[in-house]
Amino acid sequence: MNVEKIRAAAERVARSEGLEVFDIEWKVGKQRFLRVYIDRVPPAKETASSVEGDAPESGLAGNAEGSYGNISHSDCERISQQLSVILDVENLIEGPAGYVLEVSSPGLDRPLRKPADFERFAGRLARVTTSEPLGEQKFFEGRLAGVADGRVRIELSGKHARVVEVPMEMIRKANLMVEW
Repeated sequence: MNVEKIRAAAERVARSEGLEVFDIEWKVGKQRFLRVYIDRVPPAKETASSVEGDAPESGLAGNAEGSYGNISHSDCERISQQLSVILDVENLIEGPAGYVLEVSSPGLDRPLRKPADFERFAGRLARVTTSEPLGEQKFFEGRLAGVADGRVRIELSGKHARVVEVPMEMIRKANLMVEW
């Protein structure tokens, strides 16, 4: 199974719909299962020439994924239909006939993996676990405050409110937290 060829095909389809591939999972068990996670392409950062006080076309308030919108059921359906054809025509799923293809969004509690993810979701509540203790802690919950010099900044609240900087290489797992 060449997952990279499958990823390349999925990325071609996603790009054609103005989306991107967040991740791909291939599992073999009782059934063969391919899950493709798609996401909106983050908008380009506003330039310094933007007029101060101008509001973006769609604000962050009330939108869990940011100002460029969520992945819809119809997005998943379109990608699934197009990708299914390509996988079959290009014979990218080898072996016995039959597999399950699922196209999904990364979800409200999406994983954060790259520095760009931590920048993109600055201001959002996140849970970060480190591979080894930072100070005396391995587990942090707080608001993301971006990335600087390869370190993720997290604003911790509560009794001992402070900002911690976690080196990217120490992050074992990071996810957004659902806020109601």
